[in-house]
Amino acid sequence: MDPLIRKFRRHLLSWLHRSRSDSVLFVRRVSYKDVRSATDGFRRIIYTNSEVSAYAANFEDNGVCLVKEVKHFDDEANSDTFFRQVQLLGRLHHRHLLSLKGFSLGPKHNRLLIFDNIENGSLKEHLNDPLKTPLNWRTRLKIANDVVAALEYLFLFSEPSVCHVSISSSNIMLDENFTAKLSDFGFFTPGGNSVVTPSSKDCMGQIGFQLGVLILELVTGQSSEMEGSDLIEWIQESRFYSSIDKMIDPDLGNNYDCTVLKSLLAVAKLCIKSKDKASSFTMPQLFRYLQMRTDI
Repeated sequence: MDPLIRKFRRHLLSWLHRSRSDSVLFVRRVSYKDVRSATDGFRRIIYTNSEVSAYAANFEDNGVCLVKEVKHFDDEANSDTFFRQVQLLGRLHHRHLLSLKGFSLGPKHNRLLIFDNIENGSLKEHLNDPLKTPLNWRTRLKIANDVVAALEYLFLFSEPSVCHVSISSSNIMLDENFTAKLSDFGFFTPGGNSVVTPSSKDCMGQIGFQLGVLILELVTGQSSEMEGSDLIEWIQESRFYSSIDKMIDPDLGNNYDCTVLKSLLAVAKLCIKSKDKASSFTMPQLFRYLQMRTDI
């Protein structure tokens, strides 16, 4: 092969590889410098764990957004998988999911996802921060319904199937109308583990359990991270109904419906039982049940 052609071919292949990796259709790439500035040097932490660190970011053109650093894509070998994740997330649209608005690449293979506006922060803040105005009963019921509606969409209508979903008060965000939006979901499992589809029994049991704990947080105002085991032990007691008045969030006062409350706790109990055995319900069934019982 002619040396000039060989050199041209090498540069062409290199350019094609960069083009496939560095551009993602329909999703905006944001400079790492702008993300760092918007997150105040990554000091505005919302939550962090072994898989994800999430930050509040104030962009001049987009308001307060959620920036997630996904740690299981932080090496060169996972670049193509990350870009495929970005491409697929950009196609998801539902009023109870945070929409992906952009992505960014850092100097040490940092992989950053930039999601929709989060004007009212996380649910955890509103349940645990004494400086926040307490959520009223109707808003709490609406949040429970919103989360189940998001799960129904992910489980039934996402194509391809979403493989990773996590539910906690930390990663449920609230917009200006206190509409709940899930922020922790994806098409690839953290750490490159084998794929577990949302329709599988193991996944349904785990997600159901997380949902049950979330409902208990909404009812009691207690953090699952601090008192989670106590909440679970309480709901598993045979006569837990007799102690509801001691467990319900004092911030609610008497401004709640006892009948609806008992229905909500029955759902929580059923969900938490699903962790150790096959679920006796589907997400659509749970969604319809909550809609009928809570009248939202």
